[in-house]
Amino acid sequence: MASRCIVIGDVMMDVTAVIDSDIAYASDTPANITLQPGGVAANTAAWMAIDGKPVTLVGCVGDDEFGSGIRAELVSAGVDVRLQTSPTHPTGTCVVIVDRRRERTMFPDSGANAALIVEPLREIITADSHVHLSGYTLMNPATTAVGLAVLDLAVAAGASRSLDPASAAPLRANLPMFLDLLPRFHLLLANENEAAVLSGREDPHEGVDELIDLVPTVVVKIGARGVLARDAHGHVAEPAPRHDVVDTTGAGDAFTAGFLPAWLAGSSLAMSVSEGQRLAARAVGRVGAGPLVR
Repeated sequence: MASRCIVIGDVMMDVTAVIDSDIAYASDTPANITLQPGGVAANTAAWMAIDGKPVTLVGCVGDDEFGSGIRAELVSAGVDVRLQTSPTHPTGTCVVIVDRRRERTMFPDSGANAALIVEPLREIITADSHVHLSGYTLMNPATTAVGLAVLDLAVAAGASRSLDPASAAPLRANLPMFLDLLPRFHLLLANENEAAVLSGREDPHEGVDELIDLVPTVVVKIGARGVLARDAHGHVAEPAPRHDVVDTTGAGDAFTAGFLPAWLAGSSLAMSVSEGQRLAARAVGRVGAGPLVR
């Protein structure tokens, strides 16, 4: 069992605009706007810490107000923060539009995430750690080599490894690389669109059956319909719990934060999925991707 989960990847400041009407393109549309730390890796680590689980976050921010604010809020939440600081790149920022259907569209600027370096990780990746890697690190040309080096370090140390593919559109552009890398992971946590890209199957049930040939444990989140999962012991199909949806941003990150600690502790696949669903339900009931809102 891994003693600590090390989450590696993107750290952002999210500017979220929630809109309750049709968007008036080329004009003004009233919105409720919030500012909060974001990024797949930071969201996952924050939700994990808020849930009382030990977690280390590795990423990079700028030497600016956003960067120092994110660092302070993550530390306050209980995250073991190992954020590098870039003197030349601003902290990554993402504009998130949540429309009247409560679906989100994102406009990211990776900023300092492109300046992440691998050297500090050599000291913290050990055999008793689990490395969870955000696909954005592999897909960003500036950090592809870093992501590959992280994976090499984890394999060499004998650490267990999981992957969040992060986003379907850039994943499609980097598909050959990801298909080559998947057998090096023990766990894949994907949403329905990402699983379709990786498997070549639109039906998520078929996608899980294809991907299990590459990764020993596969989990596919299918939104309001719930979660599909498979490992050597069988299949799990769990419907999503009933809840009011305010904002779907970050639901997958919260799911990962609930699933991983249970899975690493040796819980069954079904129990681990239930733990993921529990945190995801909390995430969609509030505005913002993570549990930290300014």
